[in-house]
Formats: sequence, structure tokens, C-alpha cells
Amino acid sequence: MATVETTLTHGVATLRLNRPETHNAFDEVMILELTEALAAAGADAGVRVVVLRGAGKSFCAGGDLGWMQRMAGFSDSENRADAAALARMLRTLDRCPKPVLAVVQGSAMGGGVGLVAASDIAIASDQAVFALSEARLGLVPATISPYVIEAIGARACRRYFLTGERFAAAEAYRLGLVHEICADDRIEARVAAVVEALLASAPGAQATAKELIRQVANAPLDPALIDSTAAAIARVRSGEEAREGITAFFAKRQPNWVKT
Repeated sequence: MATVETTLTHGVATLRLNRPETHNAFDEVMILELTEALAAAGADAGVRVVVLRGAGKSFCAGGDLGWMQRMAGFSDSENRADAAALARMLRTLDRCPKPVLAVVQGSAMGGGVGLVAASDIAIASDQAVFALSEARLGLVPATISPYVIEAIGARACRRYFLTGERFAAAEAYRLGLVHEICADDRIEARVAAVVEALLASAPGAQATAKELIRQVANAPLDPALIDSTAAAIARVRSGEEAREGITAFFAKRQPNWVKT
């Protein structure tokens, strides 16, 4: 049985973590399968949006402790290769050219928080619970740290990386880890609304915008940055998508990337 199930409906690829018996804790098999599923969705012209979910009661409990116990007995080179695979999975998620929406229910622990942080948009149940609990196991949230620090800031990480304490969905929202929290009976409607909004935007522009954010975030506001952003808009507005979008606006019709 696949540890990551992929379904494609009307341009929306749903990637469902599928180890509910372990609260979707990931091991080396799930890491590989999720990396491959994300890469495939990113390369598929028929995919417009990626939705990341967890099967069962939880979103993702982070690293499987049995897997970690096995890895502790491996050689240094084997440990490094395994850790590199985890880092590659997170980078593939972060760099996916398609918008990625994480839908969080139940618990998101450790690496599960990393998956949320590396996604573009996150919507959580108001009953969801989060933790960066690695330190309580004598570990550190190393591979997820670039994404979590970017999402919630270094100051919040100083608390939650060190205490490992659990925090509620409301705190995750306050910190900026998730964009919305919803009652369980409303979350699917909100997911559908956000997916609809994503499908209304041009796919090429979305991919370029994601790259733009990476280039501009924390970069010094110097002449090189100003020149690169000017070059970006000059290049994009002369492209096919911009011509179609502006033409559709004046013609009072939907652009051709919006499916009726």
C-alpha cells in the first residue's frame, strides 16, 4: 500500500499521507514517495494546485520513531544520506512551481510542522495541535528549521524549539504558521474557496511569483534588486499570459486558464 496517495480532479492534485496507524509519521519510504509525488505534480501541466492532507485523525506526527531508532545505529555516511533525503523532500515541497495548500487536522508534530511551513498556504482545524517536540527526544528540528523560522520568526522558534511544548491552532495562526483556522464543519468549504481562488490565477504567473518571493525576501533593497524586479515585470507583461489576462479583463470574460 502506498504511503502517499495521489488523486487528480479538475487540475487539483491531492497528496494524502497514508500511514494513519502511525498518525502519518514519515519514514524513509514515505519521504521517497512524497518527494516523487511532489516532483510529478510540479512537472505535470495538468496539475494547477496541490493539496497536501493526512489520512485519519492526524496531519503528520513528524518522523517515525522506529525509523529514527534504526537510523541511530547506521554509519555516519548512511545517516547523512538519509537526512539529505528528508531535506530534499522539504525542498521539493518548498520549490514546487504549483501552489501547495496544506490542510491540517489533528496533530502536526516536528517534521509535520515543517511540511506546513514549507507549503504556500495552510488551513487548519481549530482543534489542531502543533509542536516542535524534537528537543524532548534529544533531537533538533534541523532540516525543517529554514522553513519554520521563515514562517514564524526566530523569536518564536527560540521558545518552541527549546520547550517542545504543544500549542493550539489559535497560536499557530497568531504566529503565522497557518493562514486560517476553521471549525471542522467549515474547513472543506474554505479549502474549496481557496482552491477556486488559486485556479482563477494564471499558472505561469503563480510560478514566477513564488520564485520572486524567494529572490526578494530578506534581500537588500539595492540597485541590483530594483533592476531585477523591473526586469521581471517587463518580461512577464509582454508574455502570453499577461496579454490574455488583460484582453479578457477588457472583454469582460474569463481568461483561458479558468475552466468553466
